[in-house]
Parts: sequence; structure tokens; C-alpha cells
Amino acid sequence: MLKKIIPIVFGTKKIRFVSFCILGFLIFLVSNQNGMFWDNVLFASKMGNQLYENSIFNWTMPDSFDPGHPPFLGFLLAASWKILGHHLWVSHLVILPFIIGFFYQLHRFIGYFIADIRLQFFAFLLIIIDPTISTAFVLVNPEIIILFFFFLALNGILFESKVQKFIGLLFLSIVSFRSMMLFGGIFLFEICNHLLFEKKKIKSVLNIKFFTSYVIASLPGVLFVVWRLTTKGWLQTHPDSPWAGYWHFADFEFFIRNCIVLIWRYLDFGRIFIFLFLLISFLLFRNKITQSEKNKKLILLAITSVFFIVVTVLIATNAFGHRYFIVSYIALILLAFMILQEFYTKKRLIYVVLCMGLLTGNLWVYPKNISQGWNATLGHLPYHSLRLDAIDYLNEKDINIEEVASFFPNYNILDYIDFKEDKRSFSKFNGSNTYVFYASVYNLTEEEQKSLAKHYSVLKQFHKFNTTIKIYILKKHDTTRR
Repeated sequence: MLKKIIPIVFGTKKIRFVSFCILGFLIFLVSNQNGMFWDNVLFASKMGNQLYENSIFNWTMPDSFDPGHPPFLGFLLAASWKILGHHLWVSHLVILPFIIGFFYQLHRFIGYFIADIRLQFFAFLLIIIDPTISTAFVLVNPEIIILFFFFLALNGILFESKVQKFIGLLFLSIVSFRSMMLFGGIFLFEICNHLLFEKKKIKSVLNIKFFTSYVIASLPGVLFVVWRLTTKGWLQTHPDSPWAGYWHFADFEFFIRNCIVLIWRYLDFGRIFIFLFLLISFLLFRNKITQSEKNKKLILLAITSVFFIVVTVLIATNAFGHRYFIVSYIALILLAFMILQEFYTKKRLIYVVLCMGLLTGNLWVYPKNISQGWNATLGHLPYHSLRLDAIDYLNEKDINIEEVASFFPNYNILDYIDFKEDKRSFSKFNGSNTYVFYASVYNLTEEEQKSLAKHYSVLKQFHKFNTTIKIYILKKHDTTRR
């Protein structure tokens, strides 16, 4: 059956594009009520609402929550809210074109390495079921925007389209600081690609024409950085910034810790199955694998694309997430698929194992004392509806939301998360609050966990799949409420 369907769905460019549109709209239909989550409350909602309530062209953010990044996503959201209304579904609608565009560019990228249409489909499927990648489809986030422009620029290089390359780079330079680092990663990849695979001499590569194209494409980002430094005097943090304490140079001990966390990010949420497969394959077929130019090109891409991101996160004390390395995951998953097709006989069995391994990654839940990247797994999805149920309970019991404490990312104005025009806000947990709103998708410190266990009792609990929300009450008030 699949042998007949796949060539139809992935056959011509027009039909392929329609298929990606249908897939994108299906994702939109099932996810358009997912509230703002994790740091997207800041990068999407807070920054977007600042522009929406003032001027969409005034990119100056209040120092109280200014992360320094360009408010590119916030600008798109604010402009769309002005036209279609301030609704959550509108926010997801803004992301939809980038999801469809990413699907299209990802398939072109796969097609550069794999000619067989049927195999392209299965490679595409293996990549998009990665938990960190698939989660980017169901949240309002800058990640999918970055991925679209990255692969647009990369395909411009691979397929020798200077226009596509320039457009992709132009927008990469302004979406966020991380997209700027991916801009640098593409620069490295293209240089290495020319020198290693096209066997060009360094003088013919590093010429004025080559540098000029990158300089012009970088102008939006350069102008933004210059504007920030001249108007605010600082780029990402200032002494009173909420994040000032996180941005320091790592000492040797912290550097080693960062190296361990980096490895963990690559292996997390089911990707360990991909890396075990790659490790075994290199032990068995190393010479044959490295004889293939396409395989070596994917390895080069996996390294160079995130080179500047990796260097930055290793030398800084700031925490870093799984999604920082998505383009590297994609290159390595595609490499694993190509190795599977070329060197193994039990292709279907191994493919199913790899797929199941990635899918089960959405079910991984760590002990409470280990922080988890909930914005990089579909395992967080039940939280959105449970959160609304818990808020309804607080309203029914006449418990003042303003007197209920919570944790990141929930101690924000409710309207910033679910767009229900509710301007109330949870407060930040301090250990003496009468009520506490807790969800298993929050990463609490050890002290906060001990405080909840010692001083609070559960007033109400909501549970769905692997997600739990608990409303706590301070023990000395427990009898009065019951």
C-alpha cells in the first residue's frame, strides 16, 4: 500500500507542497489551543504584547524582561494580532507557514542526499518524529522559524541558488542571537564544503565576492546589535537584569559539567538509539562509511552548523536547551538512515526500532531532582488543558489567583499564556504563600521541593498521562479550607 501512496504524495513538487500544507494544517488544528510555554512566554508573548500595546516598530523592550534578542517573532505576532485579533489561534497561525516551509526545505535537503522517493519519505518521517523537532511544531516558538531559514540558506548552497541562500541568511541574521550563530555555522560549512569536497583552493573561495554576500546578508543583525549598543549600552544583560547572574565565564569544573550536559542533550529523549546505532555502525563499517562524500558532508554539517553555539554554551554558565542543536540532530539522523540503507540487511526491523526509540523519548520523565527540558518533548502536552482545569477549580473555590504562588513559566499574567483576557497573575513561590500551583513539568530547586513536602499539603490534584498538577495549601491553613 505504501509503495503506491508514497510516490503519489511525494511525486511532483506541487503535490508534495499540497501534502505538506495538509500536514501543517492538521498540526495547527490539534495544537492551536496550546498556551505559551516555557521561555516562549517571554520571546513570543511578552515581547509580542509589548509591541502590540505600543508600536510594532518600536523594538525597545523594558529592562525588566528584555533578553536582548531581536523581537522578530514578537513583531510577527503583534502585526498579526492587529489584523486578525489578539487570540491564541492567531499566534499558532503565524507559525503555520514556517512549519510548511520547513517541511518543504527539509525534504529538499533529504533529496540532495537520497534519490529514491520512497526512501526520502521514510527519512523525512524518521527526522520529524524526533521529540525535540516535533515539539517545535506544536508551540508558538522562534525555533521553527530559525529552522526554515536555516534550511532555505543551506539548500541554496547545496543546490547552488544564490538567491535562496541570501534570503535564508538575511533572516537568520535577525531572528535571534542563536540564529546569528547558525548564520556563522553556515559560513563555516560553505567554506569547508568548497575546500574539502569541491577541492577549490582557499584563495578562490575566500574572495571579495564570497565575503560580500555574507556581509550584506548580515546587515539586519549587525544594525540591530549596533542600535542596541548605542541606545541601551548593553547587548544581552545588564547589572539589574533578571538573567545577569547566569551569564559568566565557566571555570574548569563548570566547563566539564557543560560538556556532560551537551552529550546528554544529544542522547536525550530517545536519540540515544540513533547514537548507539551510529557508534555500532562506525565500529563495523568505518572505512566504508567515510568513503562516501555524502556521509562526510553530513558529518561536516553536524559539526560546523552548531560550532559557534557549542563554543558559547561550553564557556558560559547559562543553561542551554535541547533545541539549540536541532540542525545537528537532523544531519545525524539522516546519516543514520543512509547508513542503515547501505550497510544493513534487516533494514525494516532496525528502522522500526529507531522510530520507536525516538517516539518513546516523549515518555521519558526524570526524577524530580533532575531538571528536564519539557519544551523539547511532546510529553508536556497534557499540561495545557490540565492548567486550565486547575485555574477553573481555583475560580470555583473563590481562591484569589493573585494569592496563589507558582513557578516558571507559570508566574505570569494569565493572558500572556492562554489569551483569555484575564489580567490576573500568579505570584512567585517564596515558601510562605498560602496556596501553591505546582505542575510536574516545572523544574524546582531542591529547596523548593523540600519546602512543599514539609510545609504544604495537597488540596486538589489533576492528572493526565504522565503530567500532574497539584494545588497545595499551607498546612496551618489546611483545616480551615477543608
